[in-house]
Amino acid sequence: MSIARDLAAVVQVPSVTADERQVLELLADLATGAGLEADLHRHDLAALRAHPGWPGEEAPRDELWGLTVTRRGTAPGRLCVCAHVDVVPPGTEPWRYGPWSGVVEEGCLHGRGSVDMKAGAIAALYALAAAREGPEAVLQLVSSEEDGGLGAFAALERDAAFDGCLIPEPTGFVVVCAHGGALTFRGTVRGRAAHAAERLAGRSAIDRYVEIHAALAEHERALNAAVEHPLMRELALPYPLSVGRLEAGEWASSVPDRLVFEGRLGVRVGEDPTAARAALEEAVGADVEIEWTGGSFASAETAIDHPWVQRVRSAVGAELGRPAALGGVPWGADMRLYAARGIPTVMVGTSGIELSHAVDERVRLDEVETLARVITRVLAG
Repeated sequence: MSIARDLAAVVQVPSVTADERQVLELLADLATGAGLEADLHRHDLAALRAHPGWPGEEAPRDELWGLTVTRRGTAPGRLCVCAHVDVVPPGTEPWRYGPWSGVVEEGCLHGRGSVDMKAGAIAALYALAAAREGPEAVLQLVSSEEDGGLGAFAALERDAAFDGCLIPEPTGFVVVCAHGGALTFRGTVRGRAAHAAERLAGRSAIDRYVEIHAALAEHERALNAAVEHPLMRELALPYPLSVGRLEAGEWASSVPDRLVFEGRLGVRVGEDPTAARAALEEAVGADVEIEWTGGSFASAETAIDHPWVQRVRSAVGAELGRPAALGGVPWGADMRLYAARGIPTVMVGTSGIELSHAVDERVRLDEVETLARVITRVLAG
């Protein structure tokens, strides 16, 4: 077994959200070759969409696959590691080696998904193979994390009997015990069309949006004015509110009568997403049509004094040779689906979060090996 070889092979399989089956088949083969039990399965997509807890989706799909890898235990209890295998598209800018290259240069492996989070998946797979003693360990390799978490939701519908869960998202080896939520929205601003030469007879939807954008900025300031959670308080911007897309107008010499904006709203730790939606709608005013689209990421937290947190923190500290830091992150994750079921959950992984979703994404191989040893320690107890 070789972490570099296997991670390269997994990165070389494009697995953009909604197209995960091939990479899961490869991971099943790797797991079987390592002497582990592998169960590749197709979920009932229609039943999941009809479930009252459905977490939402963005990418069109007609099938949903998952993979469960199990190492039988020698001690009481059951532990879970969850890693997602779907990745975001590579974008339109050129990559140094191509998004699916798996090239290794100066100790880093390059490619889309290398850090977010196929490195975590391979590290976990190696840890299950290496941890000969300890409770039963289950690796849930899931799809659809990037667009709402449907894969993890489906995995938990099949099996949620765990005493603790570790998610190897890239955290720079900080043990993450809290994360903010994230809700996607689409807003429509109406104006009144007119010939550009008769601009005063019309009402520009773009001009109206400028005021709305200012209101959104003010709402973001309010969300971050008095952050209560101590781990989130340490972040530069715990709860971002960002507009990522604008579309307006049909003709250069016409006053635009419609503008559509799309964005992402941060949700405070402990805040009900329904209340977060209502607060944004109030901030922009009743004249703006707001739709809530895509995945719904609630926030999550695990108490820092929980024994599971201490177990993971001890393993990280023992491997790094220094006390492991605790932290919070401003992005949503599958952690909230496990926490919602009462499973104590933390996230810990390699550095490189700033490279995820970016051109020339890459991960340090020495850190992937370190992460594998950390997870081995956690599973062995």
